[in-house]
Amino acid sequence: MTPPHGGPSCTTECDRTDLLPSGYQVGGWVVTELIGSGGWSTVYAARPADGHPDRTGGAPAGRPGQGPTEVALKVMPTAGLAPRQARRIVESARREVELGRRAGHPRLIGFLETFVLAAPDRPALDGAIVLVMERAAGSLRELVDAGVPEADRGRLIAGICEGLSHLHRSGWVHADLKPENILLGTDGSVKLSDFGLATELTGTHGYAPPMGTLDYLPPERWRAPLGELGVQVRPSADIWALGIVIHEVFASGGSPFSGATPMARGAAVQEYGAGRAPLRMDHALPPFWRALAADCLAPTHAARAPHTADSLLARIRAQQGTRGTGTGRLHVRARAAVLATALCGIAGASLCSDAVRVSSSAAHGRAGVTAGTIRVFNAERVCRQRLDRDPQCSLGLAIDPLKPYAADNVVPTRVWHGDVLAAECQWADGQLIIDEEDQRSTRWFRVRLPAGSAPPAAWLPAVRTKERPALPGCPHPTAVR
Repeated sequence: MTPPHGGPSCTTECDRTDLLPSGYQVGGWVVTELIGSGGWSTVYAARPADGHPDRTGGAPAGRPGQGPTEVALKVMPTAGLAPRQARRIVESARREVELGRRAGHPRLIGFLETFVLAAPDRPALDGAIVLVMERAAGSLRELVDAGVPEADRGRLIAGICEGLSHLHRSGWVHADLKPENILLGTDGSVKLSDFGLATELTGTHGYAPPMGTLDYLPPERWRAPLGELGVQVRPSADIWALGIVIHEVFASGGSPFSGATPMARGAAVQEYGAGRAPLRMDHALPPFWRALAADCLAPTHAARAPHTADSLLARIRAQQGTRGTGTGRLHVRARAAVLATALCGIAGASLCSDAVRVSSSAAHGRAGVTAGTIRVFNAERVCRQRLDRDPQCSLGLAIDPLKPYAADNVVPTRVWHGDVLAAECQWADGQLIIDEEDQRSTRWFRVRLPAGSAPPAAWLPAVRTKERPALPGCPHPTAVR
């Protein structure tokens, strides 16, 4: 089984020569900032090159009669790849383009155009495929990490079901549904995204590459034979992934299958699928959602097939109707608090306000990320799920970003996943750090520590946060101690 996207080592802050700087023009768009990087692509925020576009595409960000004022550019390089890898990139882009043009829907991320990048000044990107898409404010993953307000959970899950229902009725399977691929607009609207593994149905099933995200694969995918066309994929695979997502929304990101690694959790999935282990869900799931998730997580395709996206959506709407709540609107106060918190780093500084404190997510209920602050990220999922601040899950802050990140170069103050730190500036050329997921960067952030700490400030490597605030460069590290 190939890990998610099976591509070359990638990061959210790669420090590579093939990254596009702010201000670089790509087709009719100008790059404004890096959003993130995946196995085979890098995504940037961009604006129209002339500032007054006369584009059509139906993206909601635009003014009446015009195109969007901001988009996301998905850049998929092909230079230097082996022929089979290049074909995989081209096929992935073809699927996204075809689905975007044929299956448009308010619950699917908007697709505007595609073109091949001519960049002779950047050989690594010359000939890259560029997909231009609607830009969202952030993903469900950020919202789950921040804590989804109870009033919004049902609405969000209903929105996912609406998107899946449209996909399945249009003859497509997403094949990589997960919180990272469920995007949110600034108004809280749900948008399914990343259709690089999506497959078109031919009858009851389609064929996809033997790829995907391990934590969201149903039991049958772990044993699926690989044929000439790939592995068989059916809509029930999306329903299984939906069951995992429902559990994560209610259980603060926790999986119903235990294990310290994706492979260990995959082994637990297979034990359950073979009937050798029961389904154990978190007690945080209310009875209705527990029953819904259990139906999504039926151990076989045959048992799961009756629970279509349409039928699940009907059940959710009926349940919400009896409680007098709708699926189309956010709980306003919760939306304002959580989106400004969880999506700040993605949506941009306009959503944020200044903050100068250091907060603990465990003690303060997922404190908000604001301009000039960053949230600590631990790549070890088992630590992300803990709230007890176990010392084994703590992370160190460096004294000097130019020296090895070792025990003698760490301040006494420790931090944990979710802690929010006040950031002063950044240094781009520090010690190279590689985390547990092979994310790597030489970028460091100088952060202020709580009053009374000695020293009063320290350095956090960029791989230990998902935030990319617009901070000034620091003076030389030896000059700011």
